Amino acid sequence: MAVVQGIKEKVHLPIYDSIKVEPEKQLRDVESSSTLKLFVNVQGKTKLETNLQAAALLPHYNTFEARALRVVISDLPPEFPEDPKVADEDIDVTGTKPAVIAGTPAPAVEGALVTATFASDGSISAFGFDPPDLTHPKVVAEYEISLQRAMDLLSEARENTEDRSTELDLDDEDVTVKAGAKEVTLNPDFDKLKKIADPLLLSAKDLESAIEEMDEEKKRPPKIQVRPNNGAGSLVGQFIYNTVTTFFVGEKEMIKMPTWFFPAGAGPYSEAGKFSTHGEPNPTATFRFAEPIFIDKQQNFRVEIEIPDSDVLKELQRIYGPLTVWVVLDGYMTRDVQ
Repeated sequence: MAVVQGIKEKVHLPIYDSIKVEPEKQLRDVESSSTLKLFVNVQGKTKLETNLQAAALLPHYNTFEARALRVVISDLPPEFPEDPKVADEDIDVTGTKPAVIAGTPAPAVEGALVTATFASDGSISAFGFDPPDLTHPKVVAEYEISLQRAMDLLSEARENTEDRSTELDLDDEDVTVKAGAKEVTLNPDFDKLKKIADPLLLSAKDLESAIEEMDEEKKRPPKIQVRPNNGAGSLVGQFIYNTVTTFFVGEKEMIKMPTWFFPAGAGPYSEAGKFSTHGEPNPTATFRFAEPIFIDKQQNFRVEIEIPDSDVLKELQRIYGPLTVWVVLDGYMTRDVQ
């Protein structure tokens, strides 16, 4: 459609851009520096992520009158990758089932340690509840599971209100069982063991410790995702209270304030829900400039969200997606009539 020369129209047309972290990825994969830059890189983004066509420039020869600035942060459940691995070792194998040792029933004490008896050829001849010694070494287990599975098990343990724990079968493919230095891997050995041994009991506390002690420090989830909704560790709160947002037009700072100064004015809201939102979901409940800020045609602009503290930066960079941080410049676009 042809442009009508000399005639302009003024429309309420907010402009927005975002930083997006895909599921199973971390924030460091998107931005490794301490500053998130928006309206700077818009190529390859969907309409959900931005409505700009060119980086840091208005479309065509339009001008823009910014009246408000909003920062919107998604609060979605994180998805974790198969790699890295979460491991723990030297977990005592216990039993509560009656044992048959040398043909004689021997009742087990609840939580008693399971021990092994070796035959002269080095094979395991029996399992029982004798006090551990060199002749009867105790049976222990270790596991190495994906981060995603570890978080699923942690969720199961927390949902178990009785003892906040979950179980892992001894013959699980991610579990290795040992009696002394010998691995218990043969089916006959497992058949003997499972007659008296209980599954591994993993408490929420033990799983949290295993996750927080992962070998790859940079791949560890931050505490705000390991212990979500604990009253003080929401991702939204961690983000807005530890970052500074700056709006540039040209190379001039138009405003610089902590991010909590720019409520989202959008998003779900519930007084009883287990999610967080940055402010009341009302478009009027957000920051508005005292005087409009004008962006002229072909004039560069951008918004930067900086994480000044190095310790907080390391923590936030370990956040797993899905996560999207939008910045919205709400105002009026003046453009050619078509």
